[in-house]
Amino acid sequence: MLSTPLPNPSLQVTADHSLKQVDAPVHSPGKGEVLLHIKATGVCGSDIHFWRTGRIGSLVVEGDCILGHEAAGIVLKCGEGVANLKPGDRVAVEPGVPCGECFLCLDGRYNLCEDVQFAGVYPYHGTIQRYKTHPSKWCHKLPDNVTYTEGALLEPLSVVMHGIKSAGLSLGRGVVICGAGPIGLIALAAARASGAHPLVITDLEPRRLEFAKKFVPSCQTYLVDKNLDAQANSKRIRQLFGIEMVGEYGAPETVLECTGVESSVVTACYTARRGGTVMVIGVGREIMNNLPFMHLSLAEIDLKFINRYRDTWPSGLQCLAGSILDLKSLVSHTFPLEKALDALHTCGDLSNGSIKVQIVDEVEDVL
Repeated sequence: MLSTPLPNPSLQVTADHSLKQVDAPVHSPGKGEVLLHIKATGVCGSDIHFWRTGRIGSLVVEGDCILGHEAAGIVLKCGEGVANLKPGDRVAVEPGVPCGECFLCLDGRYNLCEDVQFAGVYPYHGTIQRYKTHPSKWCHKLPDNVTYTEGALLEPLSVVMHGIKSAGLSLGRGVVICGAGPIGLIALAAARASGAHPLVITDLEPRRLEFAKKFVPSCQTYLVDKNLDAQANSKRIRQLFGIEMVGEYGAPETVLECTGVESSVVTACYTARRGGTVMVIGVGREIMNNLPFMHLSLAEIDLKFINRYRDTWPSGLQCLAGSILDLKSLVSHTFPLEKALDALHTCGDLSNGSIKVQIVDEVEDVL
C-alpha cells in the first residue's frame, strides 16, 4: 500500500444490503497497471440492484464491495511495463478486465468472458473511491475537449453502442425505445445520430418523457398506460408510426428495450413489425414467464440480447470528441465523493426526478 496524506473515501455495499462509507486502502500499481485518481463516477441502476437486492442474476454480493463502474480519472503513477500512459494523462475507465485466454477472448468476444474481473461487481472493487488501480490496457485517453463528466458517460454509451450495432439499425427505418432512463435516452440520441426515423420513446414517468422531447426534439413520446395490457399498449405505439396508412411495413423495424421490465419486454415483442428485431438492452428478472413465444415465432421476430460491450470505447470517444453526441445534459445531479451515500439514495428514488447522478472528486492530486 502507498502512504498518502489524503484518505481514500469509498462507498461499499455489504452482503446484508447495507451501504457504508469507509476509507479504503491505496494500493501501488502492479505490472501493467496504473494508479488513478477517480474524478467522476456515474451511479448505475446495477449499483442500486446490488444495494437493494444483493444480486443481478448469478452475480451475488457475498461481502463488502466498493460500488461503481462508470468512471473517468487521471493517471497518478504507472506500474512496471506501462507504455501507453503516463502520469497526468486523463482517461476513461473500461471497467471489465477479461482473462484474455478463453476461447471467447481469443475470438474477440471478450465481453462474454466468464472470468472477467468487473469493477463494482463482488469481489472486485469499483470506482466510487478516490484512488484505484486498473490495468492500463483498459484505460482510454480522453481527448482534450472531452471532460471527466463525459468520460464517465462512456460506459453507458458503450452499452448502447453495442446494442445498436447488434440490432442493426437501418437508415430511415422506425425505432421504438422502451424506457426513458439514462440508457434509453442515450439510445434515443444514438438512434437519431444513426439515421433511424421515426423515433418513439416510451416510459411510465411523464417528466422523463418531457426531458426526452427536449433532449431529442424530433422524437415522439408515449406514456405507457398501466391499465392496458401489452398488446393494447403496443397497438397505440404502432399508431404513432402511421401504420393505418402504410400497413405493417410502416411498423417499427427495431425496438430497443432499455428497462428489462418483463411487461415492457412483452410490449416490445408485440410492437416490432413482422420480421423485425427486439433488442433487450435492459437488465431484468432472472426468469420471465410471459414472453409471447408463438407470436415471436410466427412473425419471425428476432429477440436478441447483449452483455455489456466490446470494442466500443475508441468509437465512443470519437462520438463525444466529434460532437456526434452531446450527453452532458443527462447529468442532472452531482455529489462530492464524501456524500456518495446521498447520491445512491437520490438515484434510487425516482420522485427526485434524477436522470444521471454522478459522484465527483475535485480535490487536488497529492500522490
